[in-house]
Amino acid sequence: MTVHALWVISKAGGLVFSRSYSDVLPTLPVNTILTLAGILHGIHAITAKLTPSPIPGQPVGGMESFEAEGWAGRIFLTATGTKFVVLHSLPHPGLDDLLRRIYEIYSDAVMKNPFHTLEMPINSSLFETRLQTLIASVNA
Repeated sequence: MTVHALWVISKAGGLVFSRSYSDVLPTLPVNTILTLAGILHGIHAITAKLTPSPIPGQPVGGMESFEAEGWAGRIFLTATGTKFVVLHSLPHPGLDDLLRRIYEIYSDAVMKNPFHTLEMPINSSLFETRLQTLIASVNA
């Protein structure tokens, strides 16, 4: 599996982090990525409303993945509503573990930072360094 990109979308639908990790997918302008993240947030919210009879006590989730020719995307929804979107190659063994490790890095490097404000862009060198190390090990 190759990780092509990672997006972090806030609870309100704003893109707070975006990085590309391969040259396979075309490079997109920042405004296009912002638009795509907003559309994805909206689709996720709509599909959450369409979920038939959710299990009591379980959070209602929306769309979890999407697929295109040769690549796909996986959405990890946290308890706080933050979404982690990983764009990756097919097939995708170990993707759930990767998303869980990304969330752990986010929790340790961003959420424990007293200077970080929720819903604002992530500007943490510790987050980026640890994330780069993780993605490099997966893409190797």
